[in-house]
Amino acid sequence: MSRDVRGRSYRRFLLLVAIHLQFISGLGDDPSTSKDATKADAHSNSSSKTGREILYICLGVAGFVIFSIFLFKYWQKKKREEQHARLLRLFEEDDDLELELSLRD
Repeated sequence: MSRDVRGRSYRRFLLLVAIHLQFISGLGDDPSTSKDATKADAHSNSSSKTGREILYICLGVAGFVIFSIFLFKYWQKKKREEQHARLLRLFEEDDDLELELSLRD
């Protein structure tokens, strides 16, 4: 079991490192050393644009996951409250039944 958890966390770590390396490689290009400045500018703009798009997508996915977790927890809380209310009603109905049958004063 612990090997499986370690494997998952190791894979998750490698994924995050790969994403960060994508951002670093886009920032590392120096257009002044290139012979053709217009090509370098176009490449630099497209790589930074791609990096921003990846960042926005990651933030969107993270926001969606956090929102989904919030909704799930809210749903669990409502369901728990409904079950508690049903339990209380069940015991209240038993008291009324006992009074009707004159089992209790």
